[in-house]
Amino acid sequence: MDRRFTVDGNELVAHLSRPAQIHPTAQPGLVIAHGFPAEAGGGINSTASFPELADRVATEAGWAAVAFSSRGIGDSGGDFSLAGWRRDLQGAVQHLRDSVPCDGIWIVGFGTGGALAIEVGADDPDINGVAAIAVPADFVDWARNPRKLLVLAREMGIIRDPDFPRSFEKWAAELHTVTAAQAAARLAPRELFVIHGSDDEVVPVFDARAVADAHGTADLRIIAGAGHHLRHDPRAIAVFLGWLDRQRNALITASR
Repeated sequence: MDRRFTVDGNELVAHLSRPAQIHPTAQPGLVIAHGFPAEAGGGINSTASFPELADRVATEAGWAAVAFSSRGIGDSGGDFSLAGWRRDLQGAVQHLRDSVPCDGIWIVGFGTGGALAIEVGADDPDINGVAAIAVPADFVDWARNPRKLLVLAREMGIIRDPDFPRSFEKWAAELHTVTAAQAAARLAPRELFVIHGSDDEVVPVFDARAVADAHGTADLRIIAGAGHHLRHDPRAIAVFLGWLDRQRNALITASR
């Protein structure tokens, strides 16, 4: 089901999937956060496949799920900023709450979306848990050369307004405000599931270990021989779906 919601005046596109039957007392909900595009138009990291994942989560696992495109991505309005993407994710969580009667909400994020998922989960006590897939521990590399990131974002087409950002210094400073490793400690003792490829060429596997260690009791899974784009690795998705099943069963048990 195609939907739209608004954050900071930007209309964002979303896809909402419902299970065949809503559980009367223990309905879980999932928000899916995408990562930074790998190439212009999204490429292999495009948001195009995430509605399919939401549908699979609904039909196979019994979850309500929403996949959305952050500002600057696809048909969503606005221009990329890290803090803006965090507010977009918060808006997606609220959109799911407003759309489906959920008894618990989890977030899964891929790449940049994984770091934002941990941040948003840590700040929202009503989030039950987070799955972070190919997650960077921080954005120090971006922060070292923010002008290079700005050029890249324009090349990716996720900053379209030639006058954006109005304040480059403020836009660049936001890169220091998202640190998944620190947020993981604040998320604890709620659930954190970290999945990473052993051969990730974009985010070192060390980042996954740092995030998991900061949380303290995170479930860390390293997929042997896998690279960065785990959305397209069937082993990673199978492991993730297994985690969702365990979360749903625990919610049902707790409701009895």
